[in-house]
This record gives sequence, C-alpha cells and structure tokens, in this order.
Amino acid sequence: MRYFAFIFIFIFIVSCRPQTYTPKPAGYFRIDTFQHAYQLFNDPQFPYSFEYPVYAKITRDTSFFGEKPENPYWININIPSMNGTIYISYKVISAKQPFAKLLEDAHKMTWFHDTRADYIETSPFVNRAGVTSLLFDVGGNAASAYQFIATDSVKNFIRGALYFDVPPNVDSLRPANNFMKTDILHLLATLKFK
Repeated sequence: MRYFAFIFIFIFIVSCRPQTYTPKPAGYFRIDTFQHAYQLFNDPQFPYSFEYPVYAKITRDTSFFGEKPENPYWININIPSMNGTIYISYKVISAKQPFAKLLEDAHKMTWFHDTRADYIETSPFVNRAGVTSLLFDVGGNAASAYQFIATDSVKNFIRGALYFDVPPNVDSLRPANNFMKTDILHLLATLKFK
C-alpha cells in the first residue's frame, strides 16, 4: 500500500507542473498585391517589345553565361515585392535552330515539371500584332506555375517561365500566381516582333 501511495504522489507531482504553450503559426504570409499598371519595354537594341508591370524591373540574363551572355536578348523581369522572376529567352528561327526543334525543346522544358504537377493545361491565342502564343498552366507543387512560348513562326521565338524564389507550395503561392497570370497575359497580348 505504501508503494501505491508513493506512485500516486509521484504522478500527482509530475502532472501538476505548468504547461508551456507553443503558438501555432497564423497561416501563410500575406502577399500584398498592387493595382495592375504597365510600362513599355521597347529597347531599340532588342528584336521585340512588350508591356510589363510598373512594379517590375528588367535586367539582362547573365546567370548562365557570366557577364557576356551568349544571347544578348535574354532578359529577366524581376518582381522584387513577390520575390519572383519571369525569365525570357529569345532565339532566332534558322536552319541551325528550326522552328520544330525550338517548339519541341520548349515543350520538353515545360513537361519536365510533369513529375510534380497535378496537371498541365495549354491555352493558345493570337494577339493583335499576329504573334501566336501558348500559355502552359502547370498545376500542383511544380516549380513554375506558368510557362509560355510566343512566335511569329518565321523568324522569332520567345520562351518564358515564372519562378518564385521560395519552395513550391501550391496553396501559399496561389495568390501570387493568380496575380502574375494577369501580367503574363498582358505581356503576351502586347508582344510585338520588330
């Protein structure tokens, strides 16, 4: 009986210590969006022009090529407030790089995300300048939710992809992806080749 009393007192003392509370996170970080407004990118050195968001900054892409890029028409549209970037690559359609090969490479790069994507939907359209575009909506926890190609099918070919510098989580990135889709569609609607 003394043994049971000792166990009972020990359990009573151990169970009466104060609880420590660990707060749970409130949820995902809030992403502040802006009013959609655009400015014209029309550098005379570039073979294309388009409108892009006023809250974005365009830089030349040197990430793969050092300070002297292999293709001087590759650019990044940086959106610092969302920690995102739209990567734009440009190629001239030629005998060395035929249209069919460029199209196949663009599809391969998009379908590379198929292992993490829930779905990949395509939306083709032609803008007022006659530029044909294809927007890839990549659903799920893929690294890039939107990719696109735009071409005149004769001389010019552009491939673009939206990436955020955060781990891909479809739930937390949904507001940013939805917001940026409007900007990407506007870019494609205003794209012109010179």
